[in-house]
Parts: sequence; structure tokens; C-alpha cells
Amino acid sequence: MAVQLDGGTNPGKSRKRIALLAGVALVLSACGGGGGTVTAQNEFKPVEQTGGKLTVWVDSTRLAAAQLYQKQNPSVQMDIVTYDGDANGSNYLQTKVSLFNRTGSGWPDVVFSSQNNATTWAVPAKFTAPLNKGLIQQSLLDGWAPGANDPCMVDGTLYCLRNDLSQTVLWYNASLMKQWGYEVPTTWEQYEALGQKVAAEHPGYLVGSAGDTFTPEIYLWAGKCGANQITGPKAVTVNATSANCTRMASLLDTLIKNRTLAISSVFSSDFGKNHADKILMMPGPAWYGGSVFRETLKVPPGQIAVAPMPQWSGETSPSVGNVGGGTWLLSAHSANLKAATDFLAWVTTSDDYQGKLAPGYPAYGPAAKTWLANQSSSGYYANDIAGPLQAAAGQVWPGWGYGQFSQEAIWASTVTPGLNAGKSIVSMLPEWQNAIVNHARSDGYQVSQ
Repeated sequence: MAVQLDGGTNPGKSRKRIALLAGVALVLSACGGGGGTVTAQNEFKPVEQTGGKLTVWVDSTRLAAAQLYQKQNPSVQMDIVTYDGDANGSNYLQTKVSLFNRTGSGWPDVVFSSQNNATTWAVPAKFTAPLNKGLIQQSLLDGWAPGANDPCMVDGTLYCLRNDLSQTVLWYNASLMKQWGYEVPTTWEQYEALGQKVAAEHPGYLVGSAGDTFTPEIYLWAGKCGANQITGPKAVTVNATSANCTRMASLLDTLIKNRTLAISSVFSSDFGKNHADKILMMPGPAWYGGSVFRETLKVPPGQIAVAPMPQWSGETSPSVGNVGGGTWLLSAHSANLKAATDFLAWVTTSDDYQGKLAPGYPAYGPAAKTWLANQSSSGYYANDIAGPLQAAAGQVWPGWGYGQFSQEAIWASTVTPGLNAGKSIVSMLPEWQNAIVNHARSDGYQVSQ
């Protein structure tokens, strides 16, 4: 059964929640990677396990996953509810959980969130269950890409599972590169120099875009700019004017000035009209291949290729950024933990969904290999994209965290207007820093600068 969740709807079937007495253990059979033993010593006391329908909340993109699971497991009774997935930081899930906490019923068993910072509110709200304390086997958890589940870790406890990764790589037009005799840059210095050359020799063509709110997650995150270093559940270090931040901002300013870096969104009609057939290179996340080049800009097959993200000369520890991804949370209030855990394990690891149907690069390593094989067999790309994407999956710089505040919203309100008014990014770094600090403090963070 699938339903659309509107504001005010109380999903699923209300159940009476009764906490187990301390010392009573809930035993879950291992199935599909889920299962294990949860005990009172784990400090997680499951509610009385009454079974019943499994209520799963998903966004429209993940609806296919829940429907496939229902098809493959017809004996499992499910209520599949679609909601906005907290897209664009809507906080819908947080608002509803707060309501359910007050009324004592209504929580979904499993929920997908498009936001990687869900644990910043879900753990204090006691909504999400600890997964590495017996619910999910460690042998399965070891299959995630290095660092993929870092947004889900709070004081050594895992409270969610990463659905997909959005690691950045360098997308480029292999046909143009060959035609013009250019070499794909491996360093940021080479990237900037090639941007200068393109401006002189092929005006109108682009080497990237700085027009989206996730621009800092592509460039500044990859450049190890410490503007968003989460150091604790409610602690952050902000240094947006450091040398690492300034040199990447300066590179962006140079290429914006010579017009090889666009300042309009890659999803805007303006970008599609003026730049769709004039892209030489574009640093961006794993999902750019399908979502931007193939679907939005309609770049013909056989042109787009992938290379590793450039690094600064002399850099011995490669770093990339991350733009998006999502997480799955299991409710600590679930009275159907066995079914919920089985679904959670399947939806994050199954080749049938993650490897063959999922639109984004799976966070679970074995499924990612299947996904990459399917991408290669599509015939769309000009080279084998597997190597660069697999390498980048383990190179996301850990110094940029997932706070409760939205970096994209801060950039949109602080830097984007100035950029459109002709200001340089370097000149706006102090303003950006102050905005991050103010937002973090308003959300209760202890800020170090």
C-alpha cells in the first residue's frame, strides 16, 4: 500500500509503545544482513514488539525501492508513504517527529532523508535507533565506502546508513579535448591555466560553473577549506579565510572574470540555452553524469568522460568534495524491528535496487561495482568512469562536516547576491565566515574560529 503524505497526515497505524524492562533482550534473527542481538547493555531499550504493518517513508525517487521490496517480499505488510524527503532543508520530518513524540504515536519504522545532517536532530529527539549495537552485523557495515557513514556517527554510535555518495570528480568533453589538443589537468594550477587558455582560444566555452548554492561543496570542500569543520555533536570550527580557502576562491575569481566559469545554475534555463554545448570541463559530483549532462543538458553519447578531481601541486593526500547523498534511519520506536531491519539492510545493499536501479552512486561498495558496470554498459560515456569514481569515493575530505545549519542556504544568502553584483569571492570570505558563525550559534553550536 502506497500513500502520499500531506501536511497534518498521521501515517501508518498507531501502536501502543511499551518500554521493555531493563535487562530484557530482544533477539532478532539474522536475515539479509539485518539481525543480531540488542540488549539493555547497549542502552537501547526496544518497545514491545507487536509486529504489524511496516511503515516506510520515502521521497519520490526512492519510491521505486520500497515498491520493489514489496514485490519481492509479498508476505511483508507495508504502508509506503511518500513525502518530500526533507528536500532543500524543509525540516518536514523533524517537525512530524516532534509531533509524534508529543502524541506518543505515528512514527514510521524506516525513513529516507535526503539530508546528511539528519542525526543532528534525530539523535537528541531519540527518534533513530543505534544500528551498530547489534541491529546490523559489523560484517555488513564494513562494506560501506570509507567515511561514507561518518554523517551517521555520533560518539561512536551509528544512527543511520548512507544511501548514496556524491563525491566530486572532473567531468570533461573528451571529443573537444582531443580536437583542441588539450591535456586533462591533474592539478588545480593546470586547471586554472587551461581556463585562461580556453578564454583566449575558445571564448564562450566553460571549464566549470560557480552558479549553484553547492559551489563551496564542489570547490572549497575539495580544496580543504576549513569553513565547516564539525568537531562534536554541537561544536564547529570555522575558518573561511584560511590560505586554503583564499587560494581556491582566488582561482574561482580568475575564471569567473575571464568568463570560463559560469555564475548561473547548471539547472537553469539560462545555462541550458547558453552553455549546454559549450562545456569543456566541469568539476562536479558523481550524479552530474546522468542528471546534468545526459538528462538536463542532453549532451550526446560518446562525449562526456571522467577524470580524478584536480589537486594542488605537492598535495600528498588527495581530497574531493561531496554534493548530496542521503540517509536511511530506523525508528527507535518501531514495534516491528525485525521487518524494519531487514528492509533497511536490503534497501541500502541490494544489487537489485542499489546496483541496477538507483540513480546515484551507491554508498555500499559491492552495489557500487554493479552500478558502475551498468553505467559503463550504457554506452553513454567516452571512457571507463569506474576508476575515478571509485577512487573519489574514499577521498571525501573529512574536515567538512554536516552541521544542523545549511551551508547551501548560507552561501545562497551571503555569497550568491554579491557574485551576481560583480563582487569577488575572496572579498566576501569574511562575510561568509560571519554568516556561518551566526547560523551555527543560533542552532546552539559552540564555535571556534
